[in-house]
Amino acid sequence: MAKNQGWLAEHMLVMGITSPQGVKKYIAAAFPSACGKTNLAMLVPSIPGWKVETVGDDIAWMKFGVDGQLYAINPEAGFFGVAPFTSMDTNPNAMLSARANTMFTNTGLTPDGDVWWEGIGYDAPEGTITWTGELYDAQSGKPAAQPNARFSAPASQCPSIDKDWENPVGVPISAILFGGRRPSTVPLVYQSFDWNHGVFMGSIVGSEVTAAAIGLKAGVRRDPFAMLPFCGYNMGDYFAHWVNIGATAPDQSKLPKIFNVNWFRKSAEGKFLWPGYGDNIRVLQWIFERVEGKADAEETPIGYVPKLGSINITGLNGFAANMAELLTVDHDQWKHELDLVREQYANFGSTLPPELAKQVIAIEARLN
Repeated sequence: MAKNQGWLAEHMLVMGITSPQGVKKYIAAAFPSACGKTNLAMLVPSIPGWKVETVGDDIAWMKFGVDGQLYAINPEAGFFGVAPFTSMDTNPNAMLSARANTMFTNTGLTPDGDVWWEGIGYDAPEGTITWTGELYDAQSGKPAAQPNARFSAPASQCPSIDKDWENPVGVPISAILFGGRRPSTVPLVYQSFDWNHGVFMGSIVGSEVTAAAIGLKAGVRRDPFAMLPFCGYNMGDYFAHWVNIGATAPDQSKLPKIFNVNWFRKSAEGKFLWPGYGDNIRVLQWIFERVEGKADAEETPIGYVPKLGSINITGLNGFAANMAELLTVDHDQWKHELDLVREQYANFGSTLPPELAKQVIAIEARLN
């Protein structure tokens, strides 16, 4: 479906965000595995007046409506979320969604027939059986739940479910987000200059692998558009389809704005600079206001980055001092990033759209 004219079938969450003034906008977001898609889709805002509603946490089918706007539907009946480290603290809406009528795979099994996993918020009851059928021993270092243990719950049970989550027309998308786990280089949030620049941002999505123990080579593991495991044809052709969507949009002015977010930037000491979870609403607020043409931004070689003071950090104790580093665009780091992008793009040969090759040249010129 992703190659059909005017259609995008994507590995994306869809969420509705309502401001204190009652204005609602819908956002779609694509992140690689373990980057917080479900948590974001069911976010509980940490600042008053803002409301988040869930359309879907995993798949979006998007097409242009009769009004020229890009609309998205959630084709799934429920959620297929990662269980470990899901708790009432990290994602209460996911926990409440799974309160009944839910299937669990590869979790621990408690003596009374309940499920348990690491990070659920309380200690494993004595006598818990691991996903491999052994008696759980916290001292052994072996987890009770497989790291990719899952829950499958009906979306209708989610407390934050949007009233239009099953609307066959879909919901109008105002912004598209990309992101991955990057401890350096990539700022907390930045906006593309235009559609093709946004396609470039989606094409270089990835997470940094630092632990050789998981069997992957250290470095940035690219997952373009978070679609690498799902795309059934050449990714270069897939990029070209996104470029074509922008070129053939019925109303260019109504194309969603494109952003990249990075909740995982770290200090030199290895500590996360951003609190994440419910406080991600603060970044979403800036994105919301950028879509409305209100929030301040600074033009940098890689895109529009929030000006210091334009992200709401009221009440965010201990993190104000991190904002300058979170929003820094280091030219040397980005020159190295472009070297890595060239290596990535070389894999696509002649199928790489020239529009994306031009983006690399343009960013390099702005960095010099």
